[in-house]
Amino acid sequence: MQGKPVRESISEYSELALPNDLNGLGNILGGKVMHLVDLAAAMAGMRHARRPIVTAALDSMRFLHPVKVGQLIVLRASVNRVFHTSMEIGVKVETETLLTGRKLHTCSAYLTFVALDENGKPMPIPPVIPETEEEKRRYREAGERREYRLAMRK
Repeated sequence: MQGKPVRESISEYSELALPNDLNGLGNILGGKVMHLVDLAAAMAGMRHARRPIVTAALDSMRFLHPVKVGQLIVLRASVNRVFHTSMEIGVKVETETLLTGRKLHTCSAYLTFVALDENGKPMPIPPVIPETEEEKRRYREAGERREYRLAMRK
């Protein structure tokens, strides 16, 4: 199976933080941000696999800054590594205050997705080819995270 460069899976998704997504403290609900992370990751994964995919796992998320109403939520996602029928996808979330241009790294997450065949069974995914130094680092680190995940399952 022929591999694909990381650049072919890169996806960006943006959404304006609106009042209907607020929690009691006036910040956007963490669950809303998690939902957007899952969507951004799914777009990158489908771009890579060109198959239906499902979320298998989400590593822990730690919010560094709250998201406020009126801020733009910008999510960037790409495939870090493929492991036969599963792949790790990294998502970085930033907020941008549109009136000032100030940007803050809000959180990052690593998700595992599985590609499905016509019968809903896991199927092989083309390998990902890291080209830049950052992509190669993310590729290596994805392997380390996978080893940890598998050890935690035992």
